[in-house]
Amino acid sequence: MKIGFIGLGRMGSAIASNIMKAGHELVVWNRSPDAVAELVKQGAVAARAPEDTLQGEALFSILANDEAVRAVGLDGSLLDRAAKGLVHSNLATISYEFAKELAAAHAARGIGYVGSVVFGRPDAAARAELVLVAAGAAAHVAKLTPIYQAISKRMAVVGTAPEQANLFKIAGNLMIAAALETMGEAFALLRKGGVDPVLFHDVMSNSLFAAPVYKNYGALMVAEKYQPAGFALTLGKKDVGLAQAAARELSVPLPLADLIHAHFEDAIAAGLADYDWAAIAKVIAKQAGV
Repeated sequence: MKIGFIGLGRMGSAIASNIMKAGHELVVWNRSPDAVAELVKQGAVAARAPEDTLQGEALFSILANDEAVRAVGLDGSLLDRAAKGLVHSNLATISYEFAKELAAAHAARGIGYVGSVVFGRPDAAARAELVLVAAGAAAHVAKLTPIYQAISKRMAVVGTAPEQANLFKIAGNLMIAAALETMGEAFALLRKGGVDPVLFHDVMSNSLFAAPVYKNYGALMVAEKYQPAGFALTLGKKDVGLAQAAARELSVPLPLADLIHAHFEDAIAAGLADYDWAAIAKVIAKQAGV
């Protein structure tokens, strides 16, 4: 299959590489050229302009936020140059409101569109071990399923409205952020009382909380190893903000999200913007006086 790809950050580059390993022809575009050059070494074709990525059977994109998607023109102008029969798979974590807008923009132009979010850090993406959640018309999802299987270890289809996948991702990231808040508070409590948080983490993450979020992020917290960031604190703040915005639209109170968002703001003000979002623990510890 001839596939276009827009957005070659750490996640995007890993996913694009795995698509090529599955035998697909890839045309890639990125705002900075270095990532493009690396993919070209692996066999990709460099697009001269973003519209070159829309001339195949499918387009995959993974951009940082709503604003980045708009800047490329994937909410309108760029879509006007898409090849007939193209299906766009949007992997980005975007707002629920904008997800609905994007779905409408594609439908108005007769372009297939699938909300297709992923869970996992860049190292998981490189190993093709992401969890992928898709929502869209059954025919469009079916067309892309072989590619999804090549880049993930598990795929789930959650509905026919593309924005349902985005709401799924927003809720999932809120759960991760809540786990970070919980561990940060527990470790601060232990340190203040003179109990070893390393031992606590070992016991809890290998028994009652035996899950990747508690194991991996908890290990970063007790070691205070927040750089290089697998997922930057600024992105964590953005994603919790997306949960707050969706909650306002759907009239759902999220008091815990408000607390976590405030802690992310405090962390950014303290100069931790480029740290891993697990560094929320530093703010909690400081407030506890440890």
